[in-house]
Amino acid sequence: MSLTLLYRGKNVRFSMQLNKLRWLTALLCFGLLSGTIIHLIISGNKHTDINQTDLGQYQITKAHEKENLTSVAKPNNEQLTALTIKLAELQSQVLRLNALGERLAADADIPEKEFNFSELPPAGGPSIQSEKIPSKSVEQLLNEISLFESEIKHEEKQLHMLESLVFGHHIENNRYLSGRPISKGWLSSYYGVRKDPFNGKATMHKGIDFAGKEDAAIIATASGIVTWVGKRYGYGELVEINHGDGLKTRYGHNKTIVVAVGDVVEKGQTIARMGSTGRSTGPHVHYEILRNNTQIDPLKFVYRKAKK
Repeated sequence: MSLTLLYRGKNVRFSMQLNKLRWLTALLCFGLLSGTIIHLIISGNKHTDINQTDLGQYQITKAHEKENLTSVAKPNNEQLTALTIKLAELQSQVLRLNALGERLAADADIPEKEFNFSELPPAGGPSIQSEKIPSKSVEQLLNEISLFESEIKHEEKQLHMLESLVFGHHIENNRYLSGRPISKGWLSSYYGVRKDPFNGKATMHKGIDFAGKEDAAIIATASGIVTWVGKRYGYGELVEINHGDGLKTRYGHNKTIVVAVGDVVEKGQTIARMGSTGRSTGPHVHYEILRNNTQIDPLKFVYRKAKK
């Protein structure tokens, strides 16, 4: 078998005769060349589609990032209101601290130059303009403000305690333990060995119980500083007051407590409301007196006369 190729141009005439082997070789080369061209065309189309998909996803991601940055940079009205309220609260607390500090400094004869609340404390140091200040979200700022507010409240309590200790407010003249921890009610159980109201066994009762109506006022039997507020096993809701010289008082089974740790209380001040929390059979206050962290019989303190 043979194949004759004839080409006629304007000024050229060309002819070639192919035998069977040459004809198969030419056909094979033509097929390979055609397949290669088709593959390149299809691959190019697929690559273009992939690039367009990636580009679309990239644009969507960037749009979300831009939206997030915008929301951080521009807080909404609710966030601005929250920040404004927090700053106003901090300002009022700082003003109270300044007033208390100025009074303490003046009465304690602290030099004004060393403790001047009307001016900012001296500060300085090199300024590094090249360092970038990290940005914070509104949520982060609110959280930091809340933590700072808690610190200010703690410092305020400490200053009030210092004021009482320095000037002896309510402590020196009124820390003499005397009287009952209630204004209305009756003595229902004495200090010492008694029959346990729950299991009937003989047990040691390290305090005195005063019964009364629920919500009756529980009062401090001397001035002091509140050192414990909250639940304690057996006592229920407990208040503990430190009166100095190794003396403490405890008031247990309260329904509600109206003082906080760090508060300076006066003799006769309401510190809680009578209840039956903890290990209790009814509304009463379990009253203890401790000397050097050991319970003693409160009875002689209950009946002795207060100092005038």
